[in-house]
Amino acid sequence: MFIDTMASPIGNIEINANDEGVTKIQFIKENRKKTYKNAITDRCKQQLKEYFNKKRKVFDFPLAAQGTDFQKATWASLLQIPYGKIASYRDIAMMINRPKAMRAVGAANGKNPIAIVVPCHRIIGSNGLLTGYSGGLERKAWLLEHEKQN
Repeated sequence: MFIDTMASPIGNIEINANDEGVTKIQFIKENRKKTYKNAITDRCKQQLKEYFNKKRKVFDFPLAAQGTDFQKATWASLLQIPYGKIASYRDIAMMINRPKAMRAVGAANGKNPIAIVVPCHRIIGSNGLLTGYSGGLERKAWLLEHEKQN
């Protein structure tokens, strides 16, 4: 397991990876004193910096998130939402051919281990309102505004 941390405009971020890809990106309170980096964590960190500096809209490092088949299908569909766009839980349920699974999609979205890169922040309620985000609604609003401005 490889771990690195970085500061961002919306808080400290921890990047976890294995030899295959990034397994987790999460917001943390304090950066770790010791890190165990590899080429994948370095690439992820660089691309996140570019994203925050409005120089990157698409990430291209390998992902290796662990989850159920349903969660993985949901997370894969999130990757189809273009930068600066939004979708609803219903949209995602339709994308994975499970039109009645909106709540399950919401639950899978909430368990997305790879914040920002797998853009669960781009999912809003069918009524157009911001809904839950594991990083906090203020971060979700910031990310959406950041992408909207760019």
